[in-house]
Amino acid sequence: MQGWLIVNGFLKSKKFDELSEMFLLAAKEQKIDLEVYKNSELLVELGEDLTGFMKKKRPEFVILWDKDILLGNYLESMKIPVFNSSNCIDICDDKRKTHLALQKENIPMPQTIFAPMTYDGIGFSELDFLENIQKRLSFPMIVKEAFGSFGAQVYMAKTSEELKNIILHSSKELLFQEYIANSKGRDVRLQVVGNEVVGSMYRFSDTDFRANVSAGGSMKVYTPSEVEVSLALKAAKAVGADFAGVDLLFGEKGPLVCEVNSNAHFKNLLDCTGVNTAEKIIAYIRKEISCGMHG
Repeated sequence: MQGWLIVNGFLKSKKFDELSEMFLLAAKEQKIDLEVYKNSELLVELGEDLTGFMKKKRPEFVILWDKDILLGNYLESMKIPVFNSSNCIDICDDKRKTHLALQKENIPMPQTIFAPMTYDGIGFSELDFLENIQKRLSFPMIVKEAFGSFGAQVYMAKTSEELKNIILHSSKELLFQEYIANSKGRDVRLQVVGNEVVGSMYRFSDTDFRANVSAGGSMKVYTPSEVEVSLALKAAKAVGADFAGVDLLFGEKGPLVCEVNSNAHFKNLLDCTGVNTAEKIIAYIRKEISCGMHG
């Protein structure tokens, strides 16, 4: 079996290289020929078929470990199975689309309000809409940029002035959420592959309202409840994910879905639990392709 692992040609860091090596090693152990390509090596050229364009053997599958949604869509148009699909990555890349997908399936999540759409070069020239948001969400409230990873671009506003300051100094694509005080500085990451939660960890911080390890938090092994497992699987299914990192908050009435990450970095999970997500993903893809179950 032969496949491609597509990574971003412009993100250069140890953490991304480590994930690629984990995929390559897992594929080798399972006798799969996995080749790594940068998205900058696979330019979408309309009017050409993939074989003529690449002059490479057509892959049996692609792992799109990037957020180049148009490239994923192009490969899918060639009837090549892509994991995760371009649609899934599109939904997960934009936190607003994620919450819309969760809402459609009645999945519990924090109360969420989207900022109104505005235009480049104009921004939020009027802030009257903040009055309605403050009526619906009490302080402190969470403000998130729609596009962001590793707990970055997530802010807490404790007053009207802080809220305005965040609005004026961040992206125009924003969402506002109720602050789940019961989950201050702690959450759970559940790694879903197929119809299974393969690993989970408890993340916590004594110094930050965010629990992300990348933001300075700590981690330890966690055994999720049946309710948490069921919720993670439903959330992954809601966004169409073959695999995903699902983050849950501790709501007073039960777990709430905070985020669904289509390209969740799993090195921390390996360090914490010993679970190698790359091996699980490769095994899942092998089964899907062998059985003709994907696409």
